[in-house]
Amino acid sequence: MPNDHHSSTRPSEASPPADPVPSPPEAAAPWYRRAFADLSPLRDHADYRRVWVGQAVSSIGQQMTAVAVSVQVYDLTHSAFATGVVGLFSFVPLIAFGLYGGVIADRVDRRKLGLIGAAGLALVSAVLAVQAIAGLGQVAVLYAAVAAQACFFALSSPARSAMIPRLVPSHQLPAANALNTVSMNLGMTVGPMLGGLLIGAYGVQSAFLVDTVAFTGTLYAMWRLPTMRPLGEGKARASVLDGLRFLREQPNLRTSFLADLAAMIFGLPRSLFPAIAVTFYGGDARTVGLLVSAPAVGALIGALFSGWVARIHRQGVAVLAAVAAWGLAIATFGLLHNLWLGLLLLALAGCADTVSMIFRSTMMQVAAPDEMRGRLQGIFMVVVVGGPRLGDFESGAVAALTSPATSVITGGLACVAAVLLLAARRPAFLTYDARHPTP
Repeated sequence: MPNDHHSSTRPSEASPPADPVPSPPEAAAPWYRRAFADLSPLRDHADYRRVWVGQAVSSIGQQMTAVAVSVQVYDLTHSAFATGVVGLFSFVPLIAFGLYGGVIADRVDRRKLGLIGAAGLALVSAVLAVQAIAGLGQVAVLYAAVAAQACFFALSSPARSAMIPRLVPSHQLPAANALNTVSMNLGMTVGPMLGGLLIGAYGVQSAFLVDTVAFTGTLYAMWRLPTMRPLGEGKARASVLDGLRFLREQPNLRTSFLADLAAMIFGLPRSLFPAIAVTFYGGDARTVGLLVSAPAVGALIGALFSGWVARIHRQGVAVLAAVAAWGLAIATFGLLHNLWLGLLLLALAGCADTVSMIFRSTMMQVAAPDEMRGRLQGIFMVVVVGGPRLGDFESGAVAALTSPATSVITGGLACVAAVLLLAARRPAFLTYDARHPTP
């Protein structure tokens, strides 16, 4: 690993970039160009461009590995339960280490932490490839590798997210977050498809090997970054409790977190998709696959056509409107039992989720001081990981007491009701202005 004596190809320390007013040619671009994702962060900032490309490639590789692990566990055990346990070995470390990854990101050089995380993930993928080639056939090894992956990801992800405001100026943060959503959803859509093709043709070891190689992009991007020590004072005393106290005392950021939780707990019926496939459509496993992929496809489309987000300054209104649109789309999905219309509604929900994510991430990056961003990103990770699991429980419990349709409809409406409650309890959130951000 490189030390702090960087080569002359990299600056010695990163500071927030200047924030000039967007150039007139950008503002005067034709409407059809402005509708697409704004590529200016990629064009204007080489460090961000390298990080984005590296993350996009490694995200595809990680999704390939996720498919390969599930396939190998099932081949070894022929047990759906054993395959499901893979998620548990990933979930627990993500929750346990996510918060502390944020603390570490607010204490140390974030570039170095990103390097360690990428190197660790590459090493785990290499171990998976070796065990597959050697034919060890040990499920325990796969479970341990999944847990190690989750640990490295949880420790380094807050640092990578906290870097973004140091790589692009604040007026380009909405565009940068939209592009990050593109890379994430590319991984979720392209990765499983490529993984399935590779595994079918060359075995699970091929997916593991490709994933190992894919991390070279992220490693190179992190190597080229300047030093990114947290700004501000008190880094040595950074703690999880400080992050939670900060969030409690900052009503706008807290409201954005609560809006996201409402969407995931009440409006995410993914645990019901197998039952819905049968009871709504008379379908099978292929129908379940379509239902699972539809929100990701909508999210990707929403990110690709996100050129308008930089022109929205009332970002609090945008977050609540997007979460309400998610809830309405889910409730309507529960009412109308036509497959293609259902897939369209799920895609619309995914698109709304992308809009919410872009603005929530931008608010967190701009309104929070640099020395708190790692801890807030760690809390955000716990919300993103834990919220859907709570949603699985909520939707499953309501479906057991009533029916899958009732669970979906009431969940979507509860999401909308939560948005209205947040707007009533926190009217200042509706006046949040990105030009004058306040946490």
